[in-house]
Parts: sequence; structure tokens; C-alpha cells
Amino acid sequence: MTESRCNKCGALAGPLEWRCGSCGGSLDLVNLPAFDASSIKTGDFSLWRYRAMLPLECRFSLGEGMTPLVPAELDGARFHAKLEYLNPTGSFKDRGTATVLNHLAAYGVGDAIDNSSGNAGASLAAYAGIAGMSATVFVPAATAVESKKKLIRSFGGAIIESHDYLADVYAAAEETTYASHAWSPYFVLGQQTAAWETWEQLGRRAPDAVATPVGHGGLFLGFYRGFKTLHDAGLIDRLPRMIAVQSAGVDPIARGWETGSETPPAIKPAPSVADGILVDMPVRGQQILRALYDTDGFALRVSNADIEAAQQQMQRRGFMIEATSAVTAAALERIRQRIGEDAELVIALTGNGLKSLAPSSASA
Repeated sequence: MTESRCNKCGALAGPLEWRCGSCGGSLDLVNLPAFDASSIKTGDFSLWRYRAMLPLECRFSLGEGMTPLVPAELDGARFHAKLEYLNPTGSFKDRGTATVLNHLAAYGVGDAIDNSSGNAGASLAAYAGIAGMSATVFVPAATAVESKKKLIRSFGGAIIESHDYLADVYAAAEETTYASHAWSPYFVLGQQTAAWETWEQLGRRAPDAVATPVGHGGLFLGFYRGFKTLHDAGLIDRLPRMIAVQSAGVDPIARGWETGSETPPAIKPAPSVADGILVDMPVRGQQILRALYDTDGFALRVSNADIEAAQQQMQRRGFMIEATSAVTAAALERIRQRIGEDAELVIALTGNGLKSLAPSSASA
């Protein structure tokens, strides 16, 4: 039976707990089903094709998952782009939100909250709507993007703007179910499906390396754990090198990796155009660093100027990505220097750039 267990003290947690009640540590799922390739529902073109490996019932779906894997090139550097920004609400968050809310729905949850700069909040509002739940999103008053707040409201979500939104959402979590994209182990579970899809799309093999933007690192850990389950099942003979890319203004993982630390250092965040990864204290920072060390991976930081330049380059090649998604493209030259020109690289493009386009003042 799948259960939630604290990764610090080992205590078991209840199905609706979002962190360990004993020590405050984050939770992981234990006793998950092994990966069984013969059980893939090949006629289902969503992440629920892997329902045999997901210990929950699919009660509702917006068709999340099965995003394209596209061969691409930037300044002569070749890679495969995993188009996570084509998920239903425009970001990779939909994978984790779908699994979190389907889990919560099994326990009759009617109200859910989360904290978000935009993408996770929009995803929660959309999925809560089809689940028959109400959704409230705590957003940072100073940095939340207006267009993303509008998207949250358009899906029916309520917004609370706060100058200390983490403290406020933690207080609210004492009374309301916290459907946290940072804390819930079911969120990371949903992200594992991106690795399984990539494996299928590459002809049932693993790439040499995978690069993702990293804030709380849900997608990064999803790829790592997803490929690890494939390795444990004997379906791949090695894990891809995991590459974490952060903004130079908010880079605790890069700093931790550079010093060989087990824990990311405390930092004072600086302004960044990559609003989706403005995370100075990642909940699963230790696990992200362990994944880097386990796969001979590495972490990089990129400047605001390089992020904006890469975003423009990628958009001109048809990839309508937001600034956060462009951090991997901004690091592409340095990634290639480390892994070699012939290594097969997958980069995750995580959020849709249409969300941040300014509306025209002219009438149609």
C-alpha cells in the first residue's frame, strides 16, 4: 500500500498531511508500484496512460501530459525540446496538479489552497473547477505577474495578495487543505510521467542528459525519479545526467552544488525576470542536490540578459515560452561544453509565453 513517509525522521503521515507532523520534514511516497511497460495504456494520450504506476484513481482530467518531444537547434547546438508549456493551462504544473487533486478528491476535499507566483495557481484553479472544489491562491504582492493573476481568476480561483505569502498560506493550511506544488509528494509523482514519456518518445531509451529550470525542483525531481524507476525495472542501463539551471539572482542549488554541500545555502534573492523560479529556500533542496551528485549532474546560473536573449531566440524559432522556460536555452552553450556535442540532451520548456504577452491597446 502506498503511504507518505517523512524523508527526515521516517514517520508515516496521513493522506491529507502536507509535511511531517513530528519534525516538519517533507514527505515522499513509499511502496509505489514498479514500472511495468506492458501495462501502459497505449491508446490513452495523456499521463494517465501510466495509471498502473500511479496509485490513485483518475476521476477527472484535462488531457495533461503526452507533450511533444521536438528536435531543435539553437546557434548550432542540437537538443530535444520537451514542450511542457503545451499542457492544458500552459505549464508543466498540470501534471502534478492532476495527481494531487485526484488524490484529494478521493478523500472528499472540497476546498484547496496553494501559494504561487502564477503557473501553479492557474493550474490549481483549473483543476479545482473540474473537480468541484474551490481554490484559493496566495500570491506575492510584489512580484506576481498581472496576466497570471488574471488567468487564475478566469479559471474561477480566488486570489489573496500578501507581502508574506508563505507565512500566510502556512497559517491557512491549519484550517484548509494545502494542495502544495512544493510540498505534496503527489505533485512530484505526477512529474515522473514526463520521464516516462521521454523514454517512450526516444524509442524506449534514456537521453544522455536532461536540463530543467529549478525553483522548488518538482519537474527536475520528477525526471530524476521517473528515470530511476525505469532503471530499477531494467528498462534503461543508466540514468541521464541531471542539470539544474537557475537565475543568477535566485540560485541556492547552484551555490550548493558548487561547494559540494548537502543542503542549499540561505541566500538573499535578487530581482530576476524568471518569475517562475523565484525560490530562495527550495523545500526539497537536499534531494535536488543528491540527484545531481547521483547522476554526475551539475547546476548552472544564467543572467537576466541571457535569459531574455534566449527567450527571444527561442520564440523566433516557434517556441512560445516564458522567461522562466528560457533559462535552459540560455545555458545551452555551457551545457554542451560539459556534456559534449554528441550527447543526446533533453531540455524542458516549462511555461507558455502567451501568459506574459502584454495586451494590445488597439481595438481588433
